[in-house]
Amino acid sequence: MPKHREVRTLAWSATEMFDLVADVRRYGEFLPWVQGMRVGPPQALPDGKTVLVADMVVGFRMIREKFTSRVTLDRPAHVHVDYLDGPMKYLFNDWTFRDRPGGGCEIDFAVDFQFRNRAFEALAGMFFTEAFEKMVAAFVARAEALYGPRG
Repeated sequence: MPKHREVRTLAWSATEMFDLVADVRRYGEFLPWVQGMRVGPPQALPDGKTVLVADMVVGFRMIREKFTSRVTLDRPAHVHVDYLDGPMKYLFNDWTFRDRPGGGCEIDFAVDFQFRNRAFEALAGMFFTEAFEKMVAAFVARAEALYGPRG
């Protein structure tokens, strides 16, 4: 079961990075392997957070799977993803954003998941590090495209 946590300092503000990550509808435009997204209407919670349900179709070589998740947005500090349906046993995903005193922000990203299918699990284990690095690079490239290069 792959698990990863990474803390990174980036040149953009916490609000900018939150907005980029929270814009789930646009993931198909820049994330590798995302072949389609469907996002339900956002629902405001009494505590000020927003929740939406997202279906993501992911494809890699001969494999194509749909994942359904509940995304909780606590602007501008936190994005939490709860897995609802698809080929996983479970999936937890958290993003935390903190502005840094000298500019830019610190992002704390954690993901933990396990596939139901052992073959998928083995495949995920083989490609996890490479896939994760490509995903992080895609978010950084998207920030540069949206907000301009910094640093």
